[in-house]
Amino acid sequence: MNLPPELHRLWTRRRFFARSTASVSGALGAMALASGGPQPSAPPAPSTPHEGEASGPHFAPRARSVISLHMEGGPSHLDLFDYKPGLQKLYDQDLPDSVRDGQRLTGMTSGQKRFPVAPSMFAFKKWDNGGDGVHISELMPYLGTVAEELCVVRSMHTEAINHEPAITFVQTGHQQPGRPSFGAWASYGLGSGNHDLPTFVVMITQGFGNMQALAARFWGSGFLPSQHQGCKLRSSGDPVLFLRDPNGVSRADRRQMLDLVAAFAEQESRRVMDPEIQARLLQQEMAYRMQMSVPELTDVSNESESTYLLYGEEARKPGTFAHSCLLARRLVERGVRFVQLYMRGWDQHGNLPSEMRKQCVAVDRPIAGLITDLRRRGMLDETLVTWGGEFGRTVYSQGGLSHDNYGRDHHPRCFSVWMAGGGVRRGHVHGETCDFGYNIVRDPVSVHDLHATLLHVLGFDHERLVFRHQGREFRLTDVSGRVVHELLA
Repeated sequence: MNLPPELHRLWTRRRFFARSTASVSGALGAMALASGGPQPSAPPAPSTPHEGEASGPHFAPRARSVISLHMEGGPSHLDLFDYKPGLQKLYDQDLPDSVRDGQRLTGMTSGQKRFPVAPSMFAFKKWDNGGDGVHISELMPYLGTVAEELCVVRSMHTEAINHEPAITFVQTGHQQPGRPSFGAWASYGLGSGNHDLPTFVVMITQGFGNMQALAARFWGSGFLPSQHQGCKLRSSGDPVLFLRDPNGVSRADRRQMLDLVAAFAEQESRRVMDPEIQARLLQQEMAYRMQMSVPELTDVSNESESTYLLYGEEARKPGTFAHSCLLARRLVERGVRFVQLYMRGWDQHGNLPSEMRKQCVAVDRPIAGLITDLRRRGMLDETLVTWGGEFGRTVYSQGGLSHDNYGRDHHPRCFSVWMAGGGVRRGHVHGETCDFGYNIVRDPVSVHDLHATLLHVLGFDHERLVFRHQGREFRLTDVSGRVVHELLA
C-alpha cells in the first residue's frame, strides 16, 4: 500500500518508538521487520476519533449540561444527610470492633487508644420530598426547601482514604494522576454548545477550615486533546489571565497576529501531523473570542433583585460560592457543557461544629437558589446538578470529644452525595448504612457506578465512550462500573 508523504514522515523510527501502541515484544518484532521484512502499511486506527470531539451521544441525552459541586475535604455525612438518632445513647462509648472489622485507618487516628462514638450535635428535620421524606441537617435549611428535587445517595463508597488520591479518583475515575477528568470526558463526548466559551469551566471558593491543595490536573484533559481541559475562572482581577490586550494593541492587530501564527502552525501541522497543533490553534481562537464573551458573562449587574434573593447578597461578591453558583447558571444558560465548582475547607479533623456551620452558611442558600433558579427558567430538566466530596467522615471522634466539640477522620467506606435535575429521580433516597453510619447495608454505589450513571444521563454508554491511548482504549469508568437505574427518572 502506498502512503501519502505526510504519513511517511509521521511513521519514522523515532515517532514509531514514541507513539508505538505495541507491547515490548511487538516492538522488537517491528524492528526485525524494519531490518529485512515488509514495512508496516500504517499505524493502527483507533476505534474512536483520535482528535477533536467524539461523534456525540450514543442515545438521546436526558441532560445537556452538568454543574458539579465538589466539597473538597470530605464533608461529614453523619452531620448532614445520614440521620442516626440511635447514636445519642452511645455517646463516648467505644466503637465496637465488629463494626470497624479491621478496616484501615489513617495515620492521624491509627494511634488513638480508643475510638469514642461522636453523635452529631445537630438536629435533623424530615422534609417532604414527594415520597417517603428525607432527613437533612439543620445546617442546610434552604436545601430542605428544594428536597423534592433531590436524589440522595447514602451508600457511596470509594477506594481511597487520603485526599489526593480520593479527589483524583472522584474526578478522573482513577487514583493515579494522568487520566482525563469527568469534565474533559463530557467536553470530548458532547462537543461545544457555545462557539465563544469553553465547554468546561472551573471555579474555586476558599473555605473556613483545613484546606487541601487543588491541583490543575483535577480538571485536566489527560491524554484527550488539550482543548477539553477545564478553563479556570479566577475570583479576583480579570476572570482569565491576559483577557485584555496590552495598551496599543488593537483588536485588528490581535487578529492579524493570530492569522500569522495560524498560517505557520498549519504548515507545521501538515508536515508532522501532530494533532496537538490543531488543538492549540483551536485554543488560540477560543481565547480570542473569550476576550469578548467572558466580560459579558461575568457582568452580573443586569441580574434582577429577585435573583439575588435566591442566591443571597454574597452572590454580588466575586470569589464567593454564591457568586460562583450564579455564574454557573449563566454558563449553562450560554451552552457550556460542564461547570465544576470547588468549595474548599471541609476537612474537619477537629472543631467540626464551628467550621461546618461556616461552610454550610456559605453554600446552603446559593445551592438551593441555583436549583430554584434553574427550575424557574425551565433549565433544570436539561441540567444535572451534583453535590458531594471525595469521601465521608468517621463516626468516632478524632482527638478530644465533648458535647459541643469533636472532629472526624477520613472514612471511605460510606458517604452521601446527591443529584438534582436532568435525568435523575426526584424526591428519592437510595441506599442505607448501618446504625453507626460506618458500613453500607443496602444498595452500595461505587464511584465508577456513579460515573456510569451520570454518563448515561448525558446520553453515553460508559463502556463505549473511549479514547485510544498507548495501545489501550481508556474510559472514565476504567474496567468496572454499572448504571444504577434506580437513580434515573
